[in-house]
Amino acid sequence: MTITDVAREARVSVASVSRVVNGHANVLPETRQRITEVIDRLRYVPHTAARSLATRRTHVIGVLLPDLYGGFFSELIRGIDAAARELGLHVLLSSSHGDATEMAAAIRAMRGRVEGLLVLAPQLDAAGLGELDAEVPTVFMNSRVDDGVSSSLAIDSYGGARAMVRHLVARGHRTIAHVTGPFDNFDSHERERGYRDELAASLPRARPRVVRGDFTETSGYAAGRELCAGAKLPRPAAVFAANDVMAIGCLAAAGALGLGVPGDIAVAGFDDIPLAAYVRPTLTTMRVPIVELGRGAVTRLAAAIAEPGTARAVTTTLAPELVVRESCDAAPSRAKSINRRAGDGDHDDQQHPRNDPRTRGERRPAAAAAPPTPPPRRRARRRT
Repeated sequence: MTITDVAREARVSVASVSRVVNGHANVLPETRQRITEVIDRLRYVPHTAARSLATRRTHVIGVLLPDLYGGFFSELIRGIDAAARELGLHVLLSSSHGDATEMAAAIRAMRGRVEGLLVLAPQLDAAGLGELDAEVPTVFMNSRVDDGVSSSLAIDSYGGARAMVRHLVARGHRTIAHVTGPFDNFDSHERERGYRDELAASLPRARPRVVRGDFTETSGYAAGRELCAGAKLPRPAAVFAANDVMAIGCLAAAGALGLGVPGDIAVAGFDDIPLAAYVRPTLTTMRVPIVELGRGAVTRLAAAIAEPGTARAVTTTLAPELVVRESCDAAPSRAKSINRRAGDGDHDDQQHPRNDPRTRGERRPAAAAAPPTPPPRRRARRRT
C-alpha cells in the first residue's frame, strides 16, 4: 500500500495526502476527513525513510549509554522514554559497555538515522568522542565534555560525596572507608575526591581507606568482605560505597559474616535506586533525580533540534539529596564503642564524639558507681 493508492481511492492528489499525513493545515476539512477515512480503511502506514528524505525529519533521537544493566540505567531510560513520548520522538538506544571503540561504532551506525544524540560517557573525554558530528545536536549526561558547543546535565557527585561523609561524621563515625567505582569513570572519580576532601576537612587525623570496586554487586560484596573481616586492618565504623548497587553488596557481605548493620558497621550508598528503600536494613544514600536527568536531557535536546544553531550551550548541575534510612542510624555513643572494638587506636580527644561540637550534648556520662554496702553483721550464737 502506497501513498498513490490512498490518493486514487480518495480521489485527490498525492500532494493532498502528503499534507494530511504530515499534519499541514492547508487542506479543506471535508477533504481531510475523506483522506483520513481512506488511510484508516486501507491501513496505510507512511514510509518513514521516504518522509525523512522529504522533510529532513526522522523524529528519532539516539541514546548512547555505557551500560543498560542496573537500577540507575533503568530509571534513566524511563525518564528519557517518558519525555520522548510526550514530544513525539522515538528512541534508538545503544550501549558502549564502557568501551570507546564500541561507542564510536554506535555513533557511526546512528548517522543519518537520528536528529540528535544523548550521550552518557563518564569514561570518555572530548578526544574519545571524536566520531560525533558537529552538525548533529548533542546533549551530554554526566560526562566530562566541555566543548563550548554541546549542552550537558550532570549530577554533583563531588558535593554529594562530601555531604554523605559529613553525615557519617555527625553520627559519630570516626573510621570511614570508601568503595569506589571504576578508575576511569568520571562519577567514580568525583565521588572519591569528595570523600577524601571531606574526610580531610572533618577528620584531619583520619586516614582515607579506599577499596576499588566497579559499580557492581559482586565488587561491593568483595569489598564488604574485605572491610568487615578486618583481616588486614581493623574493621571501619562505616562504609560509604560510590553507588547503591555496591552498598547492597556490602550489606550482604556484612550479613554473611554475622555482623549487624548498623550495630556493628554502618553502610551508605549513592543514587537512591528504587531497591534502596526495600532492602533490609533500608539503605541510607544520596538521592539523585535520575528520572529527571533523563527527562531534562531530552527536553534540552528537542529544543536544540527545533532551532539548530541557535541554542547556546548550557551546563546544568543537579544537586543530590541526603536520604537517611536504617543502614547508618547508629548514635554517636554507639559508634564510638564500635570504633574502640575495631581498634582504631585514635586517642586524640578532638577525634571523639564527646568533644565534637556537632555531637556535643548527645552523650550522657554514666552515673558514678556507689561503694557497696557491707552486709549486716550477725551475732554469733553461744554454744551450750
